[in-house]
Amino acid sequence: MATSSLPLLSLFLFVTLLHTTSGTTSTGSGACATTPDTGSTLRIIHAFGPCSPLRPAVPFPSWADFLTDQTERDTTRLLFLNSLASTGTGKSFVPVASGKQLLQIPNYIVRGRLGTPAQNLLLAFDTSNDAAWIPCNGCTGCPGGSPWFNPATSTSYHPVPCGSYQCNQVPSPTCYPRAKSCSFNFSYTASSFEAGLGQDSLSLASDTVSSYTFGCLQKVVGNSIPPQGLLGLGRGPLSFLTQTKAIYGSTFSYCLPSFKSLNFSGTLRLGTNGQPKRIKTTPLLMNPHRSSLYYVNMTGIKVGRRTVAIPPSSLAFDPVTGAGTVIDSGTMFTQLVRPAYEAMRDEFRRQVKAPVTSLGGFDTCYNGPVTIPAITLLFDGMQVTLPEDNVIIHSTYGTLSCLAMAAAPEGMNAVLNVIANMQQQNHRILFDVPNSRVGFARELCT
Repeated sequence: MATSSLPLLSLFLFVTLLHTTSGTTSTGSGACATTPDTGSTLRIIHAFGPCSPLRPAVPFPSWADFLTDQTERDTTRLLFLNSLASTGTGKSFVPVASGKQLLQIPNYIVRGRLGTPAQNLLLAFDTSNDAAWIPCNGCTGCPGGSPWFNPATSTSYHPVPCGSYQCNQVPSPTCYPRAKSCSFNFSYTASSFEAGLGQDSLSLASDTVSSYTFGCLQKVVGNSIPPQGLLGLGRGPLSFLTQTKAIYGSTFSYCLPSFKSLNFSGTLRLGTNGQPKRIKTTPLLMNPHRSSLYYVNMTGIKVGRRTVAIPPSSLAFDPVTGAGTVIDSGTMFTQLVRPAYEAMRDEFRRQVKAPVTSLGGFDTCYNGPVTIPAITLLFDGMQVTLPEDNVIIHSTYGTLSCLAMAAAPEGMNAVLNVIANMQQQNHRILFDVPNSRVGFARELCT
């Protein structure tokens, strides 16, 4: 039985700032009409969904082509997460891999407004990142594909001055004598950019964040910078979570809909109000070298009623090496370090008892109907049993089904187990930073 690796799909919790001209999307019928955002709750849609304004202009020829495209994008996401886990730079900005868009097209988006008068945005969110930058009007070399934010037309926009606290948090800050405002440069392999640090009013649902700090892209060299802006829900000094601590108390939750969902049916809930009172939780662990990653202690995996024999070292949390398990919204398919994945996969195959085939990076696929055993993720203080829709991905016509998890790609020194967004779909995932806990509760939002 040949095995092949499956890089994870890019789906971050960066809130990617992308202009849109309307609060709703349309496919030519009323099916895409959506409920407006209210209070501190924002509606979520999958970026590849039928009603998404970010869906590809040319549809993929087949289901297999779509999966191949997504798994190819995901390779850089794995490199990114493992680099975060194993380095201790403390910087909140994202390295970009050579020749590839590290961030790619966001997978889950919400709506927002920036500036006065407000300029409408679509926002993609990423739990594993702190970055906040926006392509701004007049940017040289910024990728096309969407309008850019125009600070000149916003009466509430102002540049961040040199020597300020915010200026000291960005990489390689510089100050030009005439401008007297903070700028910064950042480069990674084949790409680099220059940005001015600015502040403006960011509105989400019924809330407004005044003096929100972000990088306003001015010049890009290379082809690795994504066309959208970025905003992260990590815990770094310039992350959205840190900047809004007084408003939302470093607490949020989300329910991610399936990519088949027609409209903004999921929700991102900011703050302590409206969060579930009865929810299974596990302690949130802290890696001092990379505080943005949401580590939890996964102690084992059950397939059916059998607990899989996984080497303890494959699951152990180690802040020095960055090893352990993280909850991440920016990858699509759960990745396990190879010994853990192979042990789980082999037990899954044993219980299914059907001929195995493969498709692209998926190494455990079946033709025709099969009985799928439950997969339960075991954490300190809670167990999460995944429904079949969170375990298996089906072909368009339902004739082929594949286990939607994978091992790290061959040749990658991966140390992280990543619980990804497909396994999180149709669950309420709570991030309660003040009480150091992460929670899971079943909630249908597709």
